[in-house]
Amino acid sequence: MTIAATGDSLITMRVAQSPDPGFSALLDLLRPADIRFTNLEVSLHDFAGSPQAASGGTYATGHPSLIEDLKLIGFNLYSAANNHMMDWGEGGLFATMETLDGAGVVYSGIGRHLQEARSPRYLETAAGRVALLSATSTFPPHAPAGEQRPDCQGRPGVNPLRFSEVVSVDAPTLQTLAEIHRRLHLGAGRDLRIQLGFERPDAAGTTTLFDRTFRVSEPQGLQTEVHRGDLAGNLAWIRDARRQADWVVVSLHAHEMLAGEREQPAEFIPIFCRQAVEAGADIVLGHGPHLLRGLEVYQGKPIFYSLGNFIFQNETVLRQPSDFYDRLGLPPTATPADAFDARGARGGFVSDPRYWESILPVCRFHGGEVQEIRLYPVMLGHGSARPQRGAPVRAAETAGRAIVERTGRLSPSVHVEWQRDGYGQVTW
Repeated sequence: MTIAATGDSLITMRVAQSPDPGFSALLDLLRPADIRFTNLEVSLHDFAGSPQAASGGTYATGHPSLIEDLKLIGFNLYSAANNHMMDWGEGGLFATMETLDGAGVVYSGIGRHLQEARSPRYLETAAGRVALLSATSTFPPHAPAGEQRPDCQGRPGVNPLRFSEVVSVDAPTLQTLAEIHRRLHLGAGRDLRIQLGFERPDAAGTTTLFDRTFRVSEPQGLQTEVHRGDLAGNLAWIRDARRQADWVVVSLHAHEMLAGEREQPAEFIPIFCRQAVEAGADIVLGHGPHLLRGLEVYQGKPIFYSLGNFIFQNETVLRQPSDFYDRLGLPPTATPADAFDARGARGGFVSDPRYWESILPVCRFHGGEVQEIRLYPVMLGHGSARPQRGAPVRAAETAGRAIVERTGRLSPSVHVEWQRDGYGQVTW
């Protein structure tokens, strides 16, 4: 089995017909693989549904015909669990599902209720049956799918992997914060909700202050913990897929970072990824922060914590709702170009080249374990004009070597060595 994987495909313009030889070089790497994976970082519909009050950032939407472009590139496995899939609410979700179903592609991570969003989808290949399970830890409040009950329907949405944040401090700090919180009556509303039975009281050993959970412990700082129910639910379906397929692919969309370091995953992410391998995953493919994170080989299975962007056309979305313009301080007469100009002037993605560099790993398996991992460097046109920026090409030697070596520095448990043929060889 050979797996070629990419990170986020935020596609809003056609790219498959690109004459750039660097793009053709990527297709030559991608198309021969048995599994060709990407994360669908857009909903695909003609502005169905309604834009929601909260979104994943840009209201990321592409025309339904773009799924044919992704198929032409060669992708045959799609994650749809991410923070943009519910930008246009249930109408946008259902229209996207109709688009994907009509195109006959295999996707997972979304559904009409939680079990549908959480359960695996299957791809038949010459190398065996492949299961794909997709989850996201990053999403707006309205996005998670809900469980069905015997007496009530479930809620459409994405498969969530929720987590909690706890701030560890010493006892004097907690006492000081609690006094300020009490003196300013900041907890009155929550106290009433608890009294009325609308919210749970604090768990033993924790205190809620300033809408944050605190506890006295070491080391001090912000720490994350995976939601036990979501962890158990996702692992149960991975174990189910292990018995139903020859190969199990797990996808996780996660922006959350460790102690403010964007290139490092938050504590709960490696915990989930490793337990996914223990439950039966052959490979875990991470994406979400739009830049590269490291990789490891755990129990003979590769885990990629973020593959960065593969297609990143987030400045050519045709429409944005009024909420998007309001957040930028723009009047109703502003156009989409005005909005993207205003956002770019503040820095963000356009100012940092790391968002425009990624890798395309090709992993070869034999006997159930990975035997070879090659990392092919990708560039997306940082500094190019907006209509050209965001389309992938295989990186040239100097830039490619820098991308591969940076990936190696982010991956302390493996060794990544640049090869003269233009890729990074991973050993472990």
